[in-house]
Amino acid sequence: MADAFTRVSNCQRNGVCLVQLGPGIENAFSGVSQAYSESVPILVLPGAPERRQFKPPNFSAPKSYKEITKWADTINFADRVPEMMRRAFTLMRSGRPGPVLLEVPLDILNEEFDDAKFQYTPVKHIRSGGDPADIRIASKALIAAKNPIIRSGQGVLHAGAWDELVELAELLRIPVFTTLSGKSGFPENHPLALGAGCNTRPRAIVHFLEKADLVFAIGSSCTKEIFTTPIPEGKRIIQSTVDERDINKDYPVEQAIIGDAKLVLRQLIEEIKEQLGPKVRRKDNSVAKEIKAVKEEWLQEWLPKLTSAEVPINPYRVVWDMMQALDRKETIITHDSGSPRNQLIPFWESIVPGSYIGWGKSTPLGASLGFAMGQN
Repeated sequence: MADAFTRVSNCQRNGVCLVQLGPGIENAFSGVSQAYSESVPILVLPGAPERRQFKPPNFSAPKSYKEITKWADTINFADRVPEMMRRAFTLMRSGRPGPVLLEVPLDILNEEFDDAKFQYTPVKHIRSGGDPADIRIASKALIAAKNPIIRSGQGVLHAGAWDELVELAELLRIPVFTTLSGKSGFPENHPLALGAGCNTRPRAIVHFLEKADLVFAIGSSCTKEIFTTPIPEGKRIIQSTVDERDINKDYPVEQAIIGDAKLVLRQLIEEIKEQLGPKVRRKDNSVAKEIKAVKEEWLQEWLPKLTSAEVPINPYRVVWDMMQALDRKETIITHDSGSPRNQLIPFWESIVPGSYIGWGKSTPLGASLGFAMGQN
C-alpha cells in the first residue's frame, strides 16, 4: 500500500509503513524487496526489542534488510530522531529512489527529551542535470540518427518528465516505447507511442527496435531480465540515468548522461534546437504513419480474441471491454503476476502519468490487492 501511495503521486509523496517488531517486520520483507527492485522511496518503521535485548535469536531488521534498502539502521537515542529522519528522507529523495528502514526499539518509544532539541526542516528533493559536454554529444547523435528509438523507463515518472519526453519525441519525430515500470510515462494514444514492452509487447516495439540505428534510454536502468523487452545486439545506445551503476551494466553504452530525467530532457531539447536551427523536423509525419500501419495490422490479428464471445470469457475480452468502458483519464490500473500481467500490458493503453502501477523485476504474489488499496 505504501508503495502504491508513493507511485500514484509519481514520488512526490512518500509512503510510510509502520509494522510491529517480530512477525510484522519479518513478513514485510517481500513488500520492501518489491519497492527496492522498482526503486520506490518508502519509509519503513518497524518496532524492535529493547536495546538490552539486541541479541540472538531476536530478529535484527537492519542486518536482514541491508541488501534491499538504501539505508537500514536503528534509532538508538530518542533525541537522534530529527537527525536520522533528515538522513532518511535525504536518501529517499536523492539519486536513485528506494526504501529506507529505521527500526525503533521499545525503550526508545518510551524515552523523552527536551522539545527544544527537536529541530527539523523537511528535506527537499535534490536533482542534478547532465554534463553539458555529454548533452552536446548525445544531441548530435540523435539528430544524425536515421531511425532512432526512445526507451523510456520509470525514471521519467519519478522525475515528472512526461511533458519533456513528449516534446523531445515530437521535436525529432522519434518513436517511444516504455519499460514495464515506465508504463504511463508516455501517453500510449500518442501518434509516436509504441506501447510498453515486457515479455509480452505490441508488435510495433519489435518492428522499430529491429530497424533502429540508435536507442536512447532515458530514466531506464537497461537491465536484462525477463520482464522487459531486450535491446537487440549491435545497437548503438545512449543511456541517461541517475545511477552510475546502471551504465555499461548489461549493454555497452556509446554515450552516458548521469542526471535527473526531467533536467536532462530539457537540456537535450534546448541543445537540439540550437544545433538544428531552422531545420526542426516537426512536419515529418512518416514515422507516425508507419506506427499507425503496424499497429492496425497487429490489432486486426488480435481482434478475434479481443472481441471473442466464447464461454467462459476470454481474458483478452475483459481487457478490451475495460478499454471501451472506462475513462482512462480517471482510471488507475494494476494487475497481479503471471498471465494477468502478460494479457493486460499490450492492449491496455495508459494515457495519464501514474495511471498504471505494476512491476518489472520482482513482486510478491498477491501484490495487486495492496496496490489497489494504496491508490486511494
